[in-house]
Amino acid sequence: MSASEQALADKVLIRITDLNKSYERGGQHIPVLEGVNLEVQSGEFIALMGPSGSGKSTLLNLIAGIDKPTSGRIEIAGVNIANLSEGELADWRAANVGFIFQFYNLMPVLTAFENVELPLLLTHLSRNQRKKHVEAALAMVSLTDRMDHYPNELSGGQQQRVAIARALVTDPTLIVADEPTGDLDRVTAGEVLDLLDELHSELGKTIVMVTHDPKAASRAKRLVHLEKGVLVPDDAINTAVLPVSH
Repeated sequence: MSASEQALADKVLIRITDLNKSYERGGQHIPVLEGVNLEVQSGEFIALMGPSGSGKSTLLNLIAGIDKPTSGRIEIAGVNIANLSEGELADWRAANVGFIFQFYNLMPVLTAFENVELPLLLTHLSRNQRKKHVEAALAMVSLTDRMDHYPNELSGGQQQRVAIARALVTDPTLIVADEPTGDLDRVTAGEVLDLLDELHSELGKTIVMVTHDPKAASRAKRLVHLEKGVLVPDDAINTAVLPVSH
């Protein structure tokens, strides 16, 4: 391998090779993903798109270590997470992945501060160190003045920003977002997408986002399209694609 090829290879954060995922239901074999090969560079912002049932959320869950493949490799920062035990996978997720969901997944009985602090309770940080990390994460999403509020006292956009702060608080290698604007109005969705843009461009975060919304997908730097569990080649996608809408 030449020096230039090695340098490029070193920038690959996610390398998926011959990935297959299927389920057995009622004696039936149901394939969801078939022969998926994909590389994502460190610091890249990609959008996974495809019709309902195409396998995009399944692929996201596999990348995030929430689910395990039937066969194939998922290497993230050189670790084949497909080979990890459930305990090892849980530790790996806690250290490396920040999650952003469509419906926020905040604990209603906890304040914004306490919701953001949750991932840190799995670490060895002291209480004072956790406080500093949480305050810094909430400052990134401009919610320091709402840290003592409960989810039902926050707007949908504010709740999603709390969820983003929670995803950031451990300084993860990878951020995965599953329809992060799906439950928001157009203006609020735009604010959340602006924030994801900043995480990518200013903090260099690697973001893998599932979305059905072309406006959300236009914020990503690359589209990955799935059809019936198979990746559609880049040259088969209409590259006039999506006007960037800010």
